[in-house]
Amino acid sequence: MPHPIGDGVKPYLPLARLLALVIPLLLLGGAYVSQYVGGLFPCEMCWWQRYPHMVAIALALVAFAARGDGRVSTALTALAALAIGVSGGIGLFHAGVEYGWWEGLTACSTSPTSGNPADILSQIMATPITRCDVAPWSLLGISLAGYNGLLSLGAAVAILALLSKGRKA
Repeated sequence: MPHPIGDGVKPYLPLARLLALVIPLLLLGGAYVSQYVGGLFPCEMCWWQRYPHMVAIALALVAFAARGDGRVSTALTALAALAIGVSGGIGLFHAGVEYGWWEGLTACSTSPTSGNPADILSQIMATPITRCDVAPWSLLGISLAGYNGLLSLGAAVAILALLSKGRKA
């Protein structure tokens, strides 16, 4: 019996698919707002956390396009959840580096600034150096990397749980 939401025998797929799109959009949007509005330049590990979110967004969009085929849409949504989880794992690793629990794989990174490309030296000198082992911002003792880790892993588990619950329904 088809479910009124629309994905046949997978009643939780639409919600899982929506979360797989909205969560990385919000987290990536927050990262860009903190960078361009808040002036918090990303370090190399911050960038590493963004890439899986970009992949998750693409996978979720394709899952929406494939919503007529429940199996394909479910598989793409599950892959999006895994990408979100990867970002969360990188975020927790990065937070551990910031808290000094372990050493990171990199010491610092630079963020390019706008300027005259002909004057490379002054552009390099004007580029801020952003260390991966120093949290530039925190709330309640948790850095942006820590929040990304917690929220991303929580979202990945929730999406996969919805998909699993839909399989039993």
